[in-house]
Amino acid sequence: MVDIDAAGGAATGGLLAGAIERPTGHTGDPEGNCTDCGQPVEGRFCSSCGQPTHVHRSLLHLGEEMLHGVLHFDARIWRTLPLLAINPGRLTREWVQGRRTRYVSPLAMFLFTVFLMFFVFSFSGGLEPDVNTTMSPQERAALTANLESARAKLAEDRQAAEARPGSNALKVTVQAQETIVSQFERRLGISPEAGAARTDGLAPGSWQAQLHDAVVSGDLKFNTGSKGLDKTLTKKALNPDLALYKIQQTAYKFSFLLIPISLPFVALLFLWRRGFTLYDHGVFVLYSLTAMSILMMLIAILGPLWSGFAVAGALLFTFGVPVHMFAQLKGAYSLSWFSAAWRTVLLLIFASIAFTLFILAIITLGLTG
Repeated sequence: MVDIDAAGGAATGGLLAGAIERPTGHTGDPEGNCTDCGQPVEGRFCSSCGQPTHVHRSLLHLGEEMLHGVLHFDARIWRTLPLLAINPGRLTREWVQGRRTRYVSPLAMFLFTVFLMFFVFSFSGGLEPDVNTTMSPQERAALTANLESARAKLAEDRQAAEARPGSNALKVTVQAQETIVSQFERRLGISPEAGAARTDGLAPGSWQAQLHDAVVSGDLKFNTGSKGLDKTLTKKALNPDLALYKIQQTAYKFSFLLIPISLPFVALLFLWRRGFTLYDHGVFVLYSLTAMSILMMLIAILGPLWSGFAVAGALLFTFGVPVHMFAQLKGAYSLSWFSAAWRTVLLLIFASIAFTLFILAIITLGLTG
């Protein structure tokens, strides 16, 4: 089932991305005076305050604005995406040098891509909590009673089928009842091998169940020096699926931390070179993170559809990422092949360090929040 929060996040991200973008505008007929500041205007925007001269008040236009905000569906996206994929250095350089009206801004691209990536992962089911962890004791008791009734009915049907081996109708009845029993067992977290349900709803033999049992038995104890933190970690370990879900939610909400974490590492590559500012490095980081997010979305979407893409996606991520970094470094900063090559090697190392710091921050925020 699609996560409603994720869908809302995707819509919010698109609206936010559209809101922070300044409209490019088009030429048009004179419109008289601005409805906001009253200054005479020509064209579609006031030169004094920036207010659009066409002030629509129709429901159709409201829907159009919402669609534009969510999808950001104009010509700029089709100019930005191809360059981001095959010539990211040129895209970065042109934005830094001020040629911006034809492209989507790096911040807008990053924000919307992150929200869209979370929506895609949520749609695939990877970010949904285990329903067993949220089941109330009353619901579990009712399901257990239904399971016992279904098993008793299955036993009766099997006996009837064995007494009349030539009856196809009884065989179909047995198969249908077996399906009902398996559905109840799956909802209760019963392992087919173990054949018994856990009262906590965790699947027998899973890492979640092993972690839970280790905490309950006392084999695993947290000793961080803070009693409050130890208590929090113990509580999270007793419900690992919920803890993992909170970490995933935190990664989505605090994905912007990748920007300040990555920015100093990129700046370090050009510490002794003049002419580049932190703004330039910020644009580089935003477009680079956007490209990596799009690549991860493609792998998440195409992987389940085609089994062979699992290998292709791994190769694409392994070799495509450094090639993309090299191309962006070389084009954005006008570097030679050698300068771009050694900076790419260092950037890969720095990216690993930055991602590790991000993961540690997300785990800390997710488990203590």
